[in-house]
Amino acid sequence: MNKFSLFLSKRGIKEKYIPHYVKWVSNCYTFLNRPLAGGISSKEKERYLKHLARSHEDWQVRQADQAIKFYQYFVSRNLKEKRDRPDSRHSWKGAEKKAIKLLRLKHRSYSTEKSYVFWIRRFGGFLEYKPLLETDGDDLQRFLTYLAVDRKVAASTQNQALNALVFFLSEVLEKEITPHIDAIRAKERRRLPVVLTQQEVRDVLERMSGTAQLMAMVIYGGGLRLTECIRLRVKDIDMEKGYVTVRSGKGDKDRITLLPTRLNDRLESHLSKLRKLYDEDREKDLPGVALPGGLERKYPNAGREWGWFWLFPSKFLSVDPVSAVVRRHHVHPVTLQRAFKKAVREAGIVKNASVHTLRHSFATHLLEGGYDIRTIQKLLGHKHLQTTMIYTHVAGKEFRGVVSPLDALDT
Repeated sequence: MNKFSLFLSKRGIKEKYIPHYVKWVSNCYTFLNRPLAGGISSKEKERYLKHLARSHEDWQVRQADQAIKFYQYFVSRNLKEKRDRPDSRHSWKGAEKKAIKLLRLKHRSYSTEKSYVFWIRRFGGFLEYKPLLETDGDDLQRFLTYLAVDRKVAASTQNQALNALVFFLSEVLEKEITPHIDAIRAKERRRLPVVLTQQEVRDVLERMSGTAQLMAMVIYGGGLRLTECIRLRVKDIDMEKGYVTVRSGKGDKDRITLLPTRLNDRLESHLSKLRKLYDEDREKDLPGVALPGGLERKYPNAGREWGWFWLFPSKFLSVDPVSAVVRRHHVHPVTLQRAFKKAVREAGIVKNASVHTLRHSFATHLLEGGYDIRTIQKLLGHKHLQTTMIYTHVAGKEFRGVVSPLDALDT
């Protein structure tokens, strides 16, 4: 078990805990009467943990569970795979195409499709494209452990991989699997968001121009995500009432947020130029813009209507990645990201600010202005209030009025 001890040490397990990890693993394999060189099934592990729970405290059972998971991964890394198995890359390619077809039938977004395909390919590479019939839930848990232990990914990344591969294994390969992480969990890293002051926001916006500046103002003015902004349609803005309707936001939810009245003149001018581009597209009899979900089949001509036209369209036509139709798409996110980064540098701001920082700044500045946290939660579209509560730490409201003891010194 010396190699296992070294493995644990390299993976960040504290030296004082390593003997306990080794002990739990040895006891488990002795209890199950299994050789240390091989693996054990999930049911066998659960049988040992239930036995352990009868005479040990909960924290000891959790530690034993963690130790066994580490050992299972350690063993899997050291077991030599058979090299004479057939190359199954072709089968994996076929399964990938089936996954894409199912995702489109379920009307998942293109970004979700790209994410799922990315994880399917990484999973296949990790398994060295073993035959799909032999691929199971244990492979998934081993891959999730690999992400946490060797790749040191964030917990959100591990969860993203889990969602993609549960879909792949259960829906595409039609296998019975555990739809949760029964592996080493990635560490939850709670980071405070980067926030600009109001003066810094002003400095950045002043160094932007044209459509990029207008998009940044819409994002900061309503707390939008970048993807939500670029996917806005003409009909989604209501200048009279002063709100923006965000459709199919994160979690496929709709919400209403703020549209600053100071942008009305800019938007009127923008819409006037937009109308000319729209009319040119109609004169050229170009295909209409892409519609969400199954609306394009239900209303085949709706994509040609003014209301559905992109609020921030691309200057050039491009091939739709889903339908392969050449049409006008919305502006590419990189366009705004580059303009924003350039403005941040020119403003002399050293914070690691991105376009998403404008959304964080929107929430923080509202909180500092005395607005109710639940109102901010609705404007941001957060499902849980706890997600929005992080901005109370950034705003420092709980420290307001607290005087540092250094300032209180009479020196």
